[in-house]
Amino acid sequence: MPMSKAFGDRLLPKLSEIAEHFGTPFHIYDESGIRETATSLKALFSELPSGFQEFFAVKALPNPRIMEIMRDTGFGFDCSSVPELILSRGVGARGEYIMFTSNNTTREDFEAAVADGGSILNLDDITLTEKLPVVPELISFRYNPGPQRTGNQIIGNPVEAKYGVSSDQIEEAYRIMRDKGTKRFGLHTMLVSNELNYTYMVETVQMLLSLVDSLSGSLGINFEFINMGGGLGIPYHPDEEPLNLLSMAAEITAMFDNYKKTRGRVPDLYMESGRYMTGPYGVLVTRAINKKKIYRKYIGVDSCMSALMRPGMYGAYHHIDVLGKSPQTHPTEVVDVVGSLCENIDKFAIQRELPKIDIGDLLIIQDTGAHGHAMGFNYNARLRPQELLLRADGSVELIRRAETMSDYFATLDFTPDKLNF
Repeated sequence: MPMSKAFGDRLLPKLSEIAEHFGTPFHIYDESGIRETATSLKALFSELPSGFQEFFAVKALPNPRIMEIMRDTGFGFDCSSVPELILSRGVGARGEYIMFTSNNTTREDFEAAVADGGSILNLDDITLTEKLPVVPELISFRYNPGPQRTGNQIIGNPVEAKYGVSSDQIEEAYRIMRDKGTKRFGLHTMLVSNELNYTYMVETVQMLLSLVDSLSGSLGINFEFINMGGGLGIPYHPDEEPLNLLSMAAEITAMFDNYKKTRGRVPDLYMESGRYMTGPYGVLVTRAINKKKIYRKYIGVDSCMSALMRPGMYGAYHHIDVLGKSPQTHPTEVVDVVGSLCENIDKFAIQRELPKIDIGDLLIIQDTGAHGHAMGFNYNARLRPQELLLRADGSVELIRRAETMSDYFATLDFTPDKLNF
């Protein structure tokens, strides 16, 4: 959706100068907006009768400077790979401030997860119990409820999703680890992505609490936490209503209060949001370099899908502004905004009405603060752009340089090896 007025007020007056100094394209993130959202999330869940912990989903924006902001707010990190573990430990996270939730996991992955201060192991499959290099004191499983719940377009129907332990396996999974000697337990799920209906998230928490009841009774174990996963959505389109986080937090808090009154104890609530934390606080700034008119009008920019895959991969909408121009003050035209890849899906906007764009204009592609740079790739040997941080004090910091051709060719510099038969 259109960037917040506060973010715009901080960025837009400086944007031409920023682009002149650093060059385009670049993703730029708003430190103030990220900190304010993180603080607000913690405050909304501060009335829970148990503990609350947010684990920032590193996959959304794996940059150490952003992760330092999350660490300063008291967040842990949700990791799905060894490099994400290394990034998290690099900003000081250890032990139970890291949730390691991977799938199709190797023994080597688990060895890295238990090393160097460890992490919470959250297993995606019952068979992974045989790959663990140690019996951890604390274990969690990712639950897939199958036909009991529906998913959404991005993450898919739970019955068809590759993730998690099924309903008929979940009790046995915990029994296996209890019998191996594990003493502490958590329960996790992740059913949707970019969900704007808050009641779905409330229902997910209710599902987890009910399952905790069932497993505790049958296995004689207590659960220290439930992790409702991530999936909190943001309104990419101007016509979408934002997620009602206030109502979501209030209803979940009331649910936990009632649970504690009837059971005498209640697990902590964990969450692992990424998109909600950073998505609205990043924009991709790119410059118009070509105009083409055949059967449609095309605006070619100096960025492409390698910097923002979501429109091509999901058909996702990202709002676009033209610096210094608006539909209210300038003539408009309907155009496709395109990159330079040899793929027709390399489009940031399709048949979008925008202020008439001239060569050299800066386009601001919005809501790229999550799953933007992180999903970049090198098809056509295109290189990923730099990342900048708009600091709370108004300064602008380079937090990742642009890729170079030397980076691209680095994997071709190796010691030759050959296996003869």
